Amino acid sequence: MKRSIGLARLLVLAVLAGVAAWSLAEVAQAGPSAPSVPAEIRPPVGHKVFLEGHAVGVQIYSCNATSAGYRWGFVGPRADLYDDRGNVVLTHFAGPTWRAKDGSRVVGRFVDGVTVEATAIPWLLLSAAATAPGTDGDRLARTTYVQRVATTGGLAPEASACTESTVGTTDEVPYTADYFFWKAGGVGE
Repeated sequence: MKRSIGLARLLVLAVLAGVAAWSLAEVAQAGPSAPSVPAEIRPPVGHKVFLEGHAVGVQIYSCNATSAGYRWGFVGPRADLYDDRGNVVLTHFAGPTWRAKDGSRVVGRFVDGVTVEATAIPWLLLSAAATAPGTDGDRLARTTYVQRVATTGGLAPEASACTESTVGTTDEVPYTADYFFWKAGGVGE
């Protein structure tokens, strides 16, 4: 009788361990959670987040002479995107373009933006204007949308700093943001 009780306990423990492992596998396949954002920058229904990166970098501006006077113009970003363990997973540069370690890339096209904090660059939704696999994989090749949220810094320098004597100079303004990469996702995927 003791032996059958011991086997029953082992069976129960095995079942519990299996259920726990199955639950963890489902969580691992679920991907990152979608951020809470204003409606203007939500991707359409039928897309799901597959990658999140925390950007640290600069927004680059150039001082230009225009018919209306001297103005800062946006040149592009330069940033590294990190995962939750602090590993660089993507680079971000003009285009706007994101490139993964495997060489795959996505180029974004502006869809909409919202100013959430007056001291930071806007939160954005961009559609994938172009994607490409890399020589070592296709991590970003199925991207449909990119969101930029939780921004700090990155605004153009003060207008008064762009003058006749500074035309042609650039200024790199530090910023941080979280980027969410979306792909088309069906039920059960």
